[in-house]
Amino acid sequence: MKEFFGILLIIVTLWISSPIVAIFLGISYSIGFNLDQDFITKSIGSRLLQIGIVLLGFTISITKAFEVASVYLPSISFLVLFTFIIGILLGKIIGVDKKLSILIASGAAICGATAMAAVAPILKAKPQDLLTAITIIFLLNAAAIIIFPLIGSFLDLSQNEFGAWVAMAIHDTSSVIGAAMIYGDTATESAATLKLGRTLWLIPLVIFLSLQYKNNDQSKAKLPIFVLFFVIAISFGSYLNFSDEIISTIRILSHSFLLIGLFCIGTQINKDALSNISMKPLQLSLILWLIVILASYLVVV
Repeated sequence: MKEFFGILLIIVTLWISSPIVAIFLGISYSIGFNLDQDFITKSIGSRLLQIGIVLLGFTISITKAFEVASVYLPSISFLVLFTFIIGILLGKIIGVDKKLSILIASGAAICGATAMAAVAPILKAKPQDLLTAITIIFLLNAAAIIIFPLIGSFLDLSQNEFGAWVAMAIHDTSSVIGAAMIYGDTATESAATLKLGRTLWLIPLVIFLSLQYKNNDQSKAKLPIFVLFFVIAISFGSYLNFSDEIISTIRILSHSFLLIGLFCIGTQINKDALSNISMKPLQLSLILWLIVILASYLVVV
């Protein structure tokens, strides 16, 4: 029965074609049916999003990608370092456990749950701390998909400005793409390019923490391979110079994968995860995020 409703909700998601609806239908489905941790949607969400992002790469001009990257990547590098350092300092002030502070700061600085999952084995973080950090970041990212397009419209940001802002200010790639999709195609292309540039900072972070914690086993902390595939897709798309009809078809496919992926990401939240959130980590995550939102906006405008 729950599989049937899941398929039905995915069809509704594609029909409505809204990232906001996709993620909240996923949350409702997970809580309503109390899905098990090993339910299929929980394991394929990230993979579907990655496929959607790689497909998006085929529609992006390599010239435009370099143009956007050259303008904003120095600012992204500064914000990554700034966010990580401020996160650690705020954690000390608020009284959050050091390892949990590092998890939250890593997620806020680079790529949300992906960064947290990458550094957790190095820190030998408690499973409960990782679950807490990921749940908090997920909730903030779900809110971001709704809030950021509204603020962007109110501030009259251009497509490229909005894409750069969400790429710097929102944690998870899924929510960056979700918010940008609402704003427009150009915003989505800029956001995807810059967000994956931000993800590259996962490499020095892993090396730094491995040295700090005397951990030589970095096998569990590799850069997501889809970043490489995204770059290859941009190169191929620019070289092959697809017709408008083919690009339109690829965009539809990409959009569909992204929507279904967001729905599946939504199913990762459940009642148990929500009930285990404590106040201090939530305070740290929220304050740090507000600082990042303001700092990234000032950089963009």
